[in-house]
Parts: sequence; C-alpha cells; structure tokens
Amino acid sequence: MDNLDPLLHQPLRTQIAAFLAGCDEASFSELKRNLQVSDGNLESHLKKLIAADYVGLRRSDGPGRTQTSYSLTPTGLAALQRYIQTLQKLLPLGAAPATGPADGALAGS
Repeated sequence: MDNLDPLLHQPLRTQIAAFLAGCDEASFSELKRNLQVSDGNLESHLKKLIAADYVGLRRSDGPGRTQTSYSLTPTGLAALQRYIQTLQKLLPLGAAPATGPADGALAGS
C-alpha cells in the first residue's frame, strides 16, 4: 500500500481526477453537480490537486462573472494511471468479480 499516491487515495480527489480524465475540462459547477459535493469540500480538494500540478485551471472572461474551467494535467493523468495500475496489482490474480445478491439468486434458480 506504500505505492498508492496519498493525494489520489482520498476518494473525492480520485473522483475529481477520473471525471476530468473523461472530459477536456469542466467548470466548478459541473464538477459540483456531477460529484454531488459542497462548494467548500470541492474547493478544498481542487486546491490540493492544483498545488500538486494534477489539475490545471483556465479563467475566461465573458458577460457576467469570470468562468473557471478545470482540466487534468499530463502530470495528473500519469498519476491517475499509476494509481489505477497499483490498485490493479493489489487484486488477486484470477479473482472472479464480486457478484451482488441478485446475481447469486439467479444462479440458484
């Protein structure tokens, strides 16, 4: 477990990185809505990811207030990929995927 990135090992930061990996960029509002977190919680975790250069931000001026968009940096993408690979190594080889109660009920029918 020593090889797991401590920054990404926090679940919300993993979710932020994974969400941003799946899109070019996202606004604060998009992240908040999709991850279902409070403003303060999201802001706190974004600051840590930005400080580590895992997430970058872009501010654009337009009508009204400034819009901030967030994106995963190449450093962040590489860290996320390493994190996922490390988690995969922790899984036992040849282990069957976990099944839910409905799957087990169907097998017994």
